[in-house]
Amino acid sequence: MSNLYDIEFFWDPVCPFAWITSRWVAKVSAQTGYKVDWRFIALRLLNKHKNYATEFPPDYEHGHTAGLRMLRVAARVRAELGREQMGPLYEGYGKAYWDQEKGSGMRRRLGTVAHISEILTAVGLPPEFATAAEDTSWDAELDTETALALSRTGRDVGTPIITFEPPDGLSFFGPVISRVPSDAEAVQLWNAVITLARFPGFAEMKRSLREVPQLRILGGLSETPQQEEDWQGGHRADALPATQGETRLGTLPMPSHGKDTSR
Repeated sequence: MSNLYDIEFFWDPVCPFAWITSRWVAKVSAQTGYKVDWRFIALRLLNKHKNYATEFPPDYEHGHTAGLRMLRVAARVRAELGREQMGPLYEGYGKAYWDQEKGSGMRRRLGTVAHISEILTAVGLPPEFATAAEDTSWDAELDTETALALSRTGRDVGTPIITFEPPDGLSFFGPVISRVPSDAEAVQLWNAVITLARFPGFAEMKRSLREVPQLRILGGLSETPQQEEDWQGGHRADALPATQGETRLGTLPMPSHGKDTSR
């Protein structure tokens, strides 16, 4: 199966950085003909041994659980209707949340059977598949696929994970980008990443300073770079759990890439 695809992209629908990177990869695919296998990584399962009350900012468990429910539905769709449905479904998931206005109340509906049913209908899939959101029997498959992604990169990563030229090509966390490149920039950026990925000794390039993801649900889109913030371990630095004597500050409205720091 893997040799039928040029790229394997492991995604969780509640990760804003995975969504932005996926829109870039979709542009690359459209311009180059590269085939993408949209695979699963579940942040809720990746962090299943964590204490959300003490190790994450408020509401992360709600977001990660919503993502797990949406991935259960995706797993059923893939099993019954084929892998080619994953790209349109992921796009439907993303547009139904990330492209909505800030303050729209979509967060409360995220991952509900009613919300997923609407998305399935919008992308031309049977809405009754949404009941799989509550079917935990799909978790074993999602757990296995999450473990596969981590086996290729190591555990000190987040989402997305991309495998280049699967099954034997290198896999990396990222690239994490805060805005979708233009059509003209998309392939140029891709070629730069591929150059790094094809070098057998390349391991990591990283920085934690970044602008807030440029998404409508997070406050709108800007054509110019915005002020950068220090993001650490899948969170903004000021959103990490407070240590003794410190005060917890504001948090991002949605989970970021949910890095797993367990070793």
